Amino acid sequence: MQKPSLIIGKKQLVLSGLTVLLATAVYINYAYTRTDLQTTQTMQTTPVTELDQTQGAQENDITIPHYGDTEFVNAGVEPDPAADYFAKARLEKTTNRDEAVQTLQMIMGGGDITENEAVTAALDAAEVANMIEHEGTIESLIKSQGFSDCVVYLDADTAKVVVRTDGLDASGAAFIKSAILEEVSIPAENIRIFEVK
Repeated sequence: MQKPSLIIGKKQLVLSGLTVLLATAVYINYAYTRTDLQTTQTMQTTPVTELDQTQGAQENDITIPHYGDTEFVNAGVEPDPAADYFAKARLEKTTNRDEAVQTLQMIMGGGDITENEAVTAALDAAEVANMIEHEGTIESLIKSQGFSDCVVYLDADTAKVVVRTDGLDASGAAFIKSAILEEVSIPAENIRIFEVK
């Protein structure tokens, strides 16, 4: 008969260590949860007037909010008409583009169109997608130069930029024109820049 071996291997040591760590974590979690529960129960059982008197005396004129009190988050903020303009302009631009894409999809999805009409509709859809991409790139370039906001409208041969600024100088206008001309090929005289303050 062999005697049982009492040699402790690496696996047993690792398992023992992990068990001790787990037990410690459970105890710490229990201790903190119990403390939080006692604090919550104390707050619930203590009358509000008692809390106000004791805490008010300790904290000198600091009002403590009560459960159910309302707080007006945006009460002191005045609306920014320029920000509203840019938000509305982007929404309108997106809506118009979505309608154009939807119309092109209906044309392409119709069963009674010729092959030439389908090709034309596909080219128009590609052009709309290309214009959207160019508009986004130009807007990013303009904002990178310190302008807080802008909206770009591109057509086949015109570009319109609405930029938020306190005053557009010649170098700012020149940068906007060069950003547009790097992305699309349109005559420079067909670029219009509008300021919103």
